[in-house]
Amino acid sequence: MSTLDDTDSRPVAASQVEGAVQELLRAQREGRHSDVLPTVATWLDGWPENRDLLLIQAVSQRHLGQIDGALATLDRMERLYPGFSRLHQERGMCHVARRDAPAAISSLLVAVNLNPALPASWNMLVGLYRMTGDQANAVLAAEHMTTLQALPPEVVQATSLFSDGDLAVAEPMVRNFLLKHGNHPEAMRLLARIGLALDVLDDAETLLEAVLTLLPDYRAARYDYAQTLIKRQRHTDALVQIDQLLAVDPANLEYRTLAATVEVGLGRNDRAIEIYRGMLADAPASWDIPLWLGHALKTVGQTPEAVESYRAAAVARPDFGDAWWSLANLKTFRFTDEDIARMTEQEGADTTRLVDRYHLCFALGKAHEDRGDAAHAWTLYERGNRLKRSENTYVPEVFETNTREQIRVCTQAFFAARSGWGDPRPDPIFILGLPRAGSTLLEQILASHSQVEGTQELANIQRMVLELQGPHSDLLDPRYPGSLAGLAPADAARLGARFLEETAVYRTGRAFFIDKMPNNFRHIGLIHLILPNARIIDARRDPMSCCFSNFKQLFAQGQEFTYGIEDIARYYRTYLDLMDHWDRALPGRVLRVQHEDVVDDLEASVRCLLDYCQLPFEPACLDFHKTRRSVRTPSSEQVRQPIFRDGLEQWRGFEPWLGPLQEALGDAVTRYR
Repeated sequence: MSTLDDTDSRPVAASQVEGAVQELLRAQREGRHSDVLPTVATWLDGWPENRDLLLIQAVSQRHLGQIDGALATLDRMERLYPGFSRLHQERGMCHVARRDAPAAISSLLVAVNLNPALPASWNMLVGLYRMTGDQANAVLAAEHMTTLQALPPEVVQATSLFSDGDLAVAEPMVRNFLLKHGNHPEAMRLLARIGLALDVLDDAETLLEAVLTLLPDYRAARYDYAQTLIKRQRHTDALVQIDQLLAVDPANLEYRTLAATVEVGLGRNDRAIEIYRGMLADAPASWDIPLWLGHALKTVGQTPEAVESYRAAAVARPDFGDAWWSLANLKTFRFTDEDIARMTEQEGADTTRLVDRYHLCFALGKAHEDRGDAAHAWTLYERGNRLKRSENTYVPEVFETNTREQIRVCTQAFFAARSGWGDPRPDPIFILGLPRAGSTLLEQILASHSQVEGTQELANIQRMVLELQGPHSDLLDPRYPGSLAGLAPADAARLGARFLEETAVYRTGRAFFIDKMPNNFRHIGLIHLILPNARIIDARRDPMSCCFSNFKQLFAQGQEFTYGIEDIARYYRTYLDLMDHWDRALPGRVLRVQHEDVVDDLEASVRCLLDYCQLPFEPACLDFHKTRRSVRTPSSEQVRQPIFRDGLEQWRGFEPWLGPLQEALGDAVTRYR
């Protein structure tokens, strides 16, 4: 069987592995499992974490009667890919081979809950339920089978691929089906869900509106539509859809979760807390609801209650890394000896999933740092970052390409030719820069002023950028920011007015409001074009402090550059390059506020901020820590305390391990000023 035996130990390209997978699958279909096993083992020597190779190995082991070996392979897979439905389906098949019906049913239910488009699992469940005398569940499983059989095979296959995260294969499959067969509600909904997953929200919204026009009572599509509106930060529109869902099924936990998400998005955290408490009463064994409740309580400053809620989540599921990290992320919380022992046990357990493991690493790193054990803390921070980096797809060249294009397109002459464009209202104050650079402190200071509304990190500018970039853009040869040159004066005015209209929901009548999305520093040119009188503040921090603070921070989403020393340093240097460009292209437009200066002389820094924003001095800005408001960033507890110097140079405690960071930063350690 030469086609299966021509591998060697040399590194091979991913495309070669994909070819080998197809060849191995063909051999399996032909029943040549004794040929498959030695060949797949050879490929796994070079690609030990390849999902498809591991599944192929488990299937052939089962067919050859090696059930213990197959289950061991599946256990290994689960540590890497816990959400992969077909591993749970295959585990169910192994239990069937062992004649263990309860275990088989349990595994197959996991599979179909992850991926409802698994005909083999549903078919097997029908037989197992009948065999065990559970006629009610046998009928339900048969109904699912009937539903799948009524769908076109292409839609079933694409749905299964989508459920397992294979979007790149599922998308063209369902698009081709719709081109051939026209409007098909389930296929349209599936394409919308793929768009939602890929953040192509315009397409998702249009498709779901069309589905609901065809089938107004299709609740799953309405649920997806509400999710899409939430991602677009159109929370009030989403609430209309959610109310319709709750009117039909008021006890539905998924619908109530969406309702709470909307309330959080609108800054109405008290209402979200009420919803979460009601959900918890109905699902007391839940571990995710206490986590969400803890986040809402933390946001409004109810820290003791947040701690209690996070602890409840960790009790409900001891390996729930996010619950432990959420305690650490309070920054002011300190773990007990018992906490550290429990986390250490869970982090080291073979059954702990990757996502929980890296959350536990970051939490344990913080625990040991707080106890002065820098060596132990560094080991855990480094491991947590390495594990997190292994699952993200950050490519530094994308940001660097964008920066070069911003410098090329957004020149001083470019802006001079467009003087007077945009919406002239001065309402927004943009606080931007890198994460962990002191932006939350500046927001809290300004939001303590009677004329300034503190909101949150708003995604509206990011959404505009995605639209200007267009769908399926080549990120290494992007349309944006070049597409800015194609805007007309009316376009700029319309985009500025749209920003103000979309963000009005976060305001309560104050003259000015803050958008604290740090990544907006990449889009100052766009902001200036559409909102020429907005204030723009660059929160900057010493690079060693800023980069190390990012390295030990696990973000809920985004900021993928922070999980490696080289990536962080490279990003910081590119940030400096871009901000230097904005200073040249738009001289005097951006106020730079150095975090160390704020700590050294709070009053002078506050007066500088207020002068720039053309606001009268108010003493409340000096007493910012007394201002009661929702704060959703990792610094929420720190800005509820007076200024302190302790955090300025925390990196020095880790100096023995930070030589590579200092070297990678190069002249940034001096030119940041």
